[in-house]
Amino acid sequence: MNDPVAPVQTPAFPMHPSTLAQAITVIGIELRTTNLQAMQTIPPLWQRFSQEGVLAALPQRLNDDVLAVYTHFEHAGSSNSGLYSLVIGAAVPATAPVPDGMVRVVIPASRRVEFAVPSGRFDLVGPAWQTIWAHTELPKTYVAEYEHYRANGDIAISIGLSAGV
Repeated sequence: MNDPVAPVQTPAFPMHPSTLAQAITVIGIELRTTNLQAMQTIPPLWQRFSQEGVLAALPQRLNDDVLAVYTHFEHAGSSNSGLYSLVIGAAVPATAPVPDGMVRVVIPASRRVEFAVPSGRFDLVGPAWQTIWAHTELPKTYVAEYEHYRANGDIAISIGLSAGV
């Protein structure tokens, strides 16, 4: 007999170490927010990204992947509490011009850990972040974390790690 109220299982988010050998320059639209405000402020930024055709406004983008970069943390190096910036855009050459209404951020070359989110499952990005936050043993830098939405549907979340550990 099937249980009609069986709990929904959240998939595991495989984690693997990686190294970002070269910095990534990203141009996109920016939001300043906090974790307390994120559920109300981040969805409208994604809507704006789509409505304004941000990718199309970046002719020098390196590919059609979308990067959502969390950076400029109020407590960089120690926590993600307080204000931070979310920039949704694309990787570009370091010298690419910044269109009006957009900003440039840099993901520094660094040791990282990546968490895979099932392909095309945007609804699981939030639960993946909850898993990441629960990994208190990871020496997170809180400098530039990012969601990588590949044009083929693959999704990964990349977290910077302290170099000295």
